[in-house]
Amino acid sequence: MKQIYLILAAMMLLCLAPMPYGYFQFVRFVAMVVFGVMAYRYYQNQKMVATWVFGALALLFQPIYKIALGRTVWNVVDVIVALLLIALFIMEWRNSRKGYVKYETLPPDDHPELEDNKIEFQLKGKLAPKELVYVASEEDKALTELFETHPEALEGWGQMIGFHIVYLPLLLKRLKDKKVLQYRAPYLTDAELKDIAIGNDYLLQYLDNPEDRDKLKHGFIRTEDVHRGSDGKDKAINRFYPLSSTSGEPLADQLHRIGKQISTERFGQGRYLEQQSDTFDDWGDVVSEPKDLGTSPHQDEETENLMEEVRERIAKLRLRGIAESILEQLIHPDDRLSKLLVTKDYRIVLPNYQNMEIKMEPIVKAVYLLFLKHPEGIAFKCLPDYRKELAEIYNKLRPMGLSDRALQSIEDVTNPLLNSINEKCARIRGAFLGEFDDYMAKYYYIEGKRGEAKKITLPRNLVVWE
Repeated sequence: MKQIYLILAAMMLLCLAPMPYGYFQFVRFVAMVVFGVMAYRYYQNQKMVATWVFGALALLFQPIYKIALGRTVWNVVDVIVALLLIALFIMEWRNSRKGYVKYETLPPDDHPELEDNKIEFQLKGKLAPKELVYVASEEDKALTELFETHPEALEGWGQMIGFHIVYLPLLLKRLKDKKVLQYRAPYLTDAELKDIAIGNDYLLQYLDNPEDRDKLKHGFIRTEDVHRGSDGKDKAINRFYPLSSTSGEPLADQLHRIGKQISTERFGQGRYLEQQSDTFDDWGDVVSEPKDLGTSPHQDEETENLMEEVRERIAKLRLRGIAESILEQLIHPDDRLSKLLVTKDYRIVLPNYQNMEIKMEPIVKAVYLLFLKHPEGIAFKCLPDYRKELAEIYNKLRPMGLSDRALQSIEDVTNPLLNSINEKCARIRGAFLGEFDDYMAKYYYIEGKRGEAKKITLPRNLVVWE
């Protein structure tokens, strides 16, 4: 599209010259098509202002019902629109350059003499391969202020060399702001969450040799390799890159030197990665594909679309890379399961998870309550035997009575030859996973191996019916 912007802009400017009438008609038609396509693209990207602007331009230039503005006004419109198209071309060109991968050959005398900067950590201290984590056994106030007040400066440098920069105290703040800790451990109270803290020396507890702590005053570490140690335990080989505000070397030069050193270690002499094409989300994390939740081969397109919605919801709450590994160590979910309360008006509440309510559509909730009443489980092939019981439960959720459509829903969900039951179980799973981590959610939703009875594994002493 970028080249089309320039072509259409040139065509608009040519309208200022005395051209044949057919040329103006041709420009109107081309403009209508281009602006219509642009409006649709912006609509898909949910940029509504741009959608309305280019939708209006498509209507203005359409050649069917011509809008008479006069030659002078049309000339002004043509110039403004041409400038707009040129500006869009420049903006999109710059954006495309941000993801461009460029290597530069280093001068022969610029290859650094690399020191042995390998530090062994226990495997629990392993980082993601695209992470540079700031660690410090001593405080450097200037660096601390830089990270906390201007994190974008180091994030930009990290993107240039292909790494995500992690500053642990800021990461923890983002975890709290994004409600991720509550998702991971819903049993924690607000007071308990406030007490959780993490410092720049957090990862140093995983040093294989505690004496190495003196070498890590302040700087970045990255994981290079994992191997089996002489003691038979797996070790993570992390490389350390010192950074200091008091070394006498400008901070920008230190960062440039670190970038070249990492490039030399990863790619060999002679190449320096200036930019890379990874994308980062609004937390600064490298965006990866959402975790596949798995679907049955028998699920139809509707169920697959539903599971995709569930994946997206979970992907927004889960962390990636270093954030996930540190979160696993910082808050490892235990088996602190909540009671499940079914109220008199059939709301599903988890009292020990801050009275969290799990909301479902009536037919989905009816299926869930049916399985909740049968701890032994129900095989899908036997669902017709439970049709009457499901109807009774569904009727309690709909005090106005069951319509023909509701009866048909019951018929469909208890027909093992249809996919309705798979779709309802997917919605139940999504209702719980949308609120808290699968580590505990798996006890609450319906699951089971193929060919076996499907059940809710939550111990029934935790189920309370009002």
